[in-house]
Amino acid sequence: MSNNNNFNKGIFLTAAGSFWWGLIGVIYFKYIAFAGHIEVVIHRSLWTTVMLIFTTLLFSRFSKLKKLIKIKKNILILFFSGILIFTNWAVWIYAVSSDRLIDASFGYFIMPIISIFLGYFFFKEYLSFKGKISVVIVFFSILFLIVSNFNSIPWVGLIVAFSWSFYNLLRKKIEVETDIGLLIESLFILPVILIAFYFIVQNNFNDFSLSNPKLMLIFMLAGPMTVIPLYLYVRGVELCGLGPTGMIFYITPTLQFLLGFFIYNEALNLEKLISFIFIWIAVFIYLKDIYENK
Repeated sequence: MSNNNNFNKGIFLTAAGSFWWGLIGVIYFKYIAFAGHIEVVIHRSLWTTVMLIFTTLLFSRFSKLKKLIKIKKNILILFFSGILIFTNWAVWIYAVSSDRLIDASFGYFIMPIISIFLGYFFFKEYLSFKGKISVVIVFFSILFLIVSNFNSIPWVGLIVAFSWSFYNLLRKKIEVETDIGLLIESLFILPVILIAFYFIVQNNFNDFSLSNPKLMLIFMLAGPMTVIPLYLYVRGVELCGLGPTGMIFYITPTLQFLLGFFIYNEALNLEKLISFIFIWIAVFIYLKDIYENK
């Protein structure tokens, strides 16, 4: 396959993954939000683990898993990255369940630029002048939201952005394939998830029940809903690189913002709107810089 075909395929896969996260994933998790965000987080974590175990068996990847777990540094880093990705999932699902999708989209708009700053700070990666301007504008927009409304610090967006940015930072410290790393992270989370699920069932707070097979199947889809777009996006990055995929990723928060505002009728006050305008300016500068230097 030619480099051009690889690039085009990568663009398509990344766009598909971003579209899935921004639209299909939101609609699905919004649909099951009636169960409460705690049970939804439990099912997302549980069935993601089950699906990853299945794919590891299906594609005979246990040799890679065994090789990875022999290195203590890898296990330690994946333990902490597991906490971060679980935090990201939990807060994002809370945002979807509590009509704060716009706040979550704020986090995903600023996440790539925060990641650039972390790469510059921790790995001494090159950061252009325009990149530095984007970082400054993002931090200014965050500061503006905090100062303009002390009663409503944008903690949802901040946790979504920083948990995912630091997750990527930790994962960058080790060479591990996405699905194998996510499986180990999920296995770290699994005991806590199973204990929480046990207490929910014991207290009859669960909607997941053997008496309702159709609903059980719907909840089990939380695994594919998490793993499939991740595979699509990561494969796209492998084929066409970080620059183009960084631009395409903005499909995700854009769709989330549009769904939150136009479909789910979430509030967008003046302070949030001004902050988003700053973010969009920063994103425009960032994407233009990537395009000019690709």
